[in-house]
Amino acid sequence: MDDLPNGDGTEQLEVWCAGEEWCPVTTTASLIGKKWHPVIVHRLLEHGPSGFNELQENVDGISSKVLSDSLEDLEDNQLVEREIISEKPFRVHYSLTEYGESLQPVIYAMRDWGMEYLTEPEDGSAD
Repeated sequence: MDDLPNGDGTEQLEVWCAGEEWCPVTTTASLIGKKWHPVIVHRLLEHGPSGFNELQENVDGISSKVLSDSLEDLEDNQLVEREIISEKPFRVHYSLTEYGESLQPVIYAMRDWGMEYLTEPEDGSAD
C-alpha cells in the first residue's frame, strides 16, 4: 500500500476504492476484516509487543500457520511491525505501528458492542 501525504506532514494509508462515500469503511474493513486480524490487534493493544508463542497463547484457537499468515498480512498493511531481537535463542517481537495503535477506538468499540449485545452460546450438546 502506498502512502499519501497528509496536510499535517504525516502519511495516510492509500484507499483502493477512491471516490465513493463508503470507501473509507470498505478500506478499513479490508485491513482488519479477516477473522483473526481484530483479535491480534486487540491482543497487541492489551499486552503490548509480544513474541509469536505469546501471541498464539493470547489468541486462543488460532493455528501457527494462520497466525503467521495473519501477522504477515498485518505487516504488509503497515499495522504491525516485526522486530528481530538478536539474542540467543533467536526471537522475534511483534508490535503495533502508529497505524495499528490508531485502531484502538475501533477495536475497543467492537469489544464494547460485543459485550453489550452478544451472549454466550447455549450448550447444545445432548447428554
